[in-house]
Amino acid sequence: MAFLRSHWVFLLALLAGVALRALAVLGYQPALWFWADSFAYLNASLDPRPLESRPAGYALFLAALRPFGSVPLVVVLQHVLGLAMAACVYALCRRRGRLPGWGASLAALPVLLDVHQVQLEHLVMADLLFTFLAIAALTLVTWRERPAVWAAATAGLLLAAATVTRTVGLALVTVVVVALLLTRAGWKAVLATALTAALGLGGYALWFRTEHGELALTRSNVFLWARVMTFADCGVIRPPGPEAALCPREPLGQRLTPPQYIWSADSPYNSDALNGVDRNALAASFATRAIMAQPLDFLRTGALDTASVFAWERRVYPVKGPQSAYVFPGAVKPFDPSQIASKDRTATQITTAYQGSPGDVRVVEPYAGWLRAYQEHGYLRGPLLGVVLAIGLGGLLVRIRRLGGVVLPPLAVAVALIALPPFIAAFDHRYVVPAVPFACLAAGLAFARRAAPAAPAEDPGTDPEEESVAASRQEPWPPPAPPRTPLASEEVTAPLPRVDPQAPPPEPVKEAQPWPVRDGTPPNTPQLTAADMQAHQRGKPVVPDRPPHTAHQPAVQFGDQGADISVWRAGEADPKPLISHDPDSDPVQSFDFFKPHTEHRDGGARPPSEPPPA
Repeated sequence: MAFLRSHWVFLLALLAGVALRALAVLGYQPALWFWADSFAYLNASLDPRPLESRPAGYALFLAALRPFGSVPLVVVLQHVLGLAMAACVYALCRRRGRLPGWGASLAALPVLLDVHQVQLEHLVMADLLFTFLAIAALTLVTWRERPAVWAAATAGLLLAAATVTRTVGLALVTVVVVALLLTRAGWKAVLATALTAALGLGGYALWFRTEHGELALTRSNVFLWARVMTFADCGVIRPPGPEAALCPREPLGQRLTPPQYIWSADSPYNSDALNGVDRNALAASFATRAIMAQPLDFLRTGALDTASVFAWERRVYPVKGPQSAYVFPGAVKPFDPSQIASKDRTATQITTAYQGSPGDVRVVEPYAGWLRAYQEHGYLRGPLLGVVLAIGLGGLLVRIRRLGGVVLPPLAVAVALIALPPFIAAFDHRYVVPAVPFACLAAGLAFARRAAPAAPAEDPGTDPEEESVAASRQEPWPPPAPPRTPLASEEVTAPLPRVDPQAPPPEPVKEAQPWPVRDGTPPNTPQLTAADMQAHQRGKPVVPDRPPHTAHQPAVQFGDQGADISVWRAGEADPKPLISHDPDSDPVQSFDFFKPHTEHRDGGARPPSEPPPA
């Protein structure tokens, strides 16, 4: 019950997210396909191998699920991973941000309820798996201020897995490692993250070389070439030799979108003039020349495409069509049996080989209709995403002395995911959706509170180990010694009088004057009778047959063993210390070592001694 009281807001939002995903599973069976990437991944999973134009991480994911022979199982698992991402955002906001339940739930709402997030989960595409791996890695390295070595090492492996799922993950490895350095997460954590990520990527590169003869992750320079085709001016670039065949044929005002230059049969990259030539190396050289010759055009084009992210209305991109805007369509055409989807196989052949039946999409009403009605307004519009990023930036500036603190890693990842694709590939709404969880996490952590919550038992972020460390820092050191029980030999029948070390010394006793004695009794002396005599009630001290307590003896005696020596309170100070010798009453005469006392000195005047009393 305590768990429900603490997290009931998030649990309600989670139920709403589950309902949306249930509508997708029921309304669009078995899944949504993106031509032709979905079939390239599915075909590669039938015979796992490194792909040339894209990393094969998602194909390995599909291959792991192939024994179940079910495409619906794939999308259901992807929906579960989407819910897990929302749980990561919520848990980090509660733990590191110390936010209340409603505040952390608000940060997780776009991940739970954005219809385009749900649609991306329902696509047989690598983007959802990539986002989950990245958010899981970030959760591990930000769960504590100084992550454990095992957590950092696991995060490095997850980042490597994300990179071999989508190559933009290579930039995230750099961003996360640099963020850990700036936030002083500890050299062990930084080294563990970097090493495990390098090992994972190196292993994949070796596998890629066995298939394609090159130590790399992909051979996908065509994406950067397609990016520069939107502004390239070969009159300025002056490409030499075969590179001139890659120049755009359309004037500047009529250029195509970057994806069309990749997949269109009329593209210069796919022309017969380049047969027998390494097209990938040629595209890389052309793109480098274009960027060096026209740097301002390159920056302007990328910036304009990045600005499209924050538009109120979503662009239909890259080409017009029901799936180009990544929405739930009203109708889906069946597979064309004559159209090749991947490696000389049609879509029907590939899906039948994977699950035993064709994968044509069936739109089931009324579930699909309800979901389409929701998608009209149920998503995070561009200006609202800008506000979320601005909140995260504000939280970073507030913590600028700590170099952004806990806000820096998620905000840096979100900015990288939004800004990099328009510069190195193209603008695409599908590339923006993976940045939303990180932007929402940064915005939530911008409101992080330093003080511990009032009820740590109800906080899911409370770590018992950290609490014990904090409590131990508040305890005095060295700890006070436990009370000592006196030994039986040290007990006395009555307490001894306590001597106050600050009490003034007692008055010296004056020499008594002789009394005139009369009949043997001093004058004014009261006469005592037998009734006035009482027995002494003070107890008799018990004399032990072992040395007394060290408070009454020197701390260490000759012949003591190491085990017999302990630290105890010292004895009371003597208010009347002994004087080793009398002071010199005759300082006029020089001191004689052999006659240190004045009565043995020769010569010198001595004061007359007092006459004896009469």
